[in-house]
Order: sequence, then C-alpha cells, then structure tokens
Amino acid sequence: MTDEHTLNERPHARAYALLLLTMLFWSMNAVLSRIAVGQVSPMLLVSLRWLGSVLLILIFARHHVFRDWPVLRRHLLLFGAMGALGFAAFNALFYTAAHYTTAVNIGIIQGAMPVFVLIGAFAAYRTPVHGWQLAGVVLTISGVVIVASGGSLERLLALSINKGDLLLIIATMLYAGYAVGLQRRPAVSSLSLFTILAASAFLTSLPLVAAEYALGDLQWPTLTGWLVVGLITVFPSFLAQILFMNGVALIGPGRAAIFGNLVPVFAPILAVLILGESFKSYHALALALVLSGIWLAERVKRTRPSV
Repeated sequence: MTDEHTLNERPHARAYALLLLTMLFWSMNAVLSRIAVGQVSPMLLVSLRWLGSVLLILIFARHHVFRDWPVLRRHLLLFGAMGALGFAAFNALFYTAAHYTTAVNIGIIQGAMPVFVLIGAFAAYRTPVHGWQLAGVVLTISGVVIVASGGSLERLLALSINKGDLLLIIATMLYAGYAVGLQRRPAVSSLSLFTILAASAFLTSLPLVAAEYALGDLQWPTLTGWLVVGLITVFPSFLAQILFMNGVALIGPGRAAIFGNLVPVFAPILAVLILGESFKSYHALALALVLSGIWLAERVKRTRPSV
C-alpha cells in the first residue's frame, strides 16, 4: 500500500515542481521589466520577445501547428485579436509601466488577475458570482487601490494614482479579457494555440515599434538589453508555457490555476533580493488583501460539491 501511495504521489510532486518553476519564471518578468528600463525601449522589447518566442516554439512544436492548421486557420481572426490584446498590448503596457512603478507594485497588482478574470467571465458569459466571490473581488480591488495610491489616504482622496500602476491595471484587464476569450478556443493543442498567439503578438507589435521610432523613443538593446530580451524570451515566455502545460496535464487546470496566486508573492521577493526595492507596510497590507480576495473568490469552486 505504501509503494502504491508513493507511486500515486509522484505525478503530483512533479506537477507541483513544474508549476512552482512556472510561477517563478512568470514572476521574473516584473524584475526583468525594471532592468530593461534604459537598456531597451518597451515596444521593441515586446516585439523581440514574441519574435524569439515564435522561433523557439517553431523549432520544437512545428509539427503540432501543421497538424492543427486546418482548424487554426478557421479561427485566425479570434486568435489575432487575442494575441494582439492579451500578449502584444498587455506587454506594451506592462513594460511601459515599469518605467514609472516598482517591480514590487507590478507583482502585487498582477496578482489581481484571477479576480479580473472572474469579472470578465460575468460580463461576457453571465457566469454566476456568489457572495464569497463578490467579497473576494472587493478585497482584491482594495489591495490594488492601496498599492496604486502608495498607501496614502490623501492621494486616494485626491484620486492621484501612479501612472505606471494605472497602466498595469489596464494591462491586467486586457489579459483577463484574453483569458476569458480562451473559453472559446477550438480543440487544438496548447502548443499550436500558443504559436499562433505569439505570432499574432509579434505582427501586431510592429506598428507599435514603428510609432516608437517615429516619436524618437526607439532604443536598440544594449548588451544588458539583449540579455533581458533573451531571459524574457526563454523563461517567462517559452519555458514557463511548456512547464505550465505539463503541470496542467498532470493535475488538471483547476488545481494548476491556484498556483497563479504565488506570482504576487514571488515577484516582490525577487524585487527586494535582486533590485533592492523597498517592501513597505502598505505593500504587506495590499498583498494580504489581494491573496485573501483570491482565496475567497476561489473558495466557492473548492467547496462546491461535484456533480
């Protein structure tokens, strides 16, 4: 019995390891976005990130794309919009926000993603929102407001919000819209879907790069900039996606999604350790509210009896 129990636990232990690495890699994006400031311009970083991602994915997953292409091409308009908003526009706002706010703030605000997805699902599909979920929404949004106002009641009353935090809130809403749109995905492999989305993100980022150049804001990567581009392409983009898909395959999407709550925990820790940023008392309060809100929002799913 002990041996059988051990064998049954191995896939779960492997899934937990894969998902922990995934969240660590996604958390790295907040830190890398701050390092990128002054080393490569935001729109060029977006474009190079998705170009590199497409090239890497095609090396390892081109047979998936060829196999699923008849289905994929029938939904190119949907995938194009999802890639443009969820990947290109999200990253454009994300990397621009890093010029005005800290990685600690980025990590905490990004942690509100599950609640924005819940709101988006209600708006798009009228998915029922229960009492505990509504309380979770209020708590999480309160945490985001505390971060965006810098923990200052005066700034909050004056509606003075950090520009970078505001951009990040908008970016998070866009990504939540992309996540809600995933419910309409056809039956294709995740690698095929990710390839098309990444390609769409690269193509739709080109006008942003052109605008950045026209405004005189384009900055070609320095040596550090190229390092940031490479790290973002390999870790938050390519490896994180592969690890996450494998983790989902082992324990299912519901249980895997809960690990996303670690991003607002890992990102501030990395910001303090790597960038030397300050973690203040209002950050702690905001983080507690965000995590508590997410826990309440997911409480209904965990306690609802299965049918």
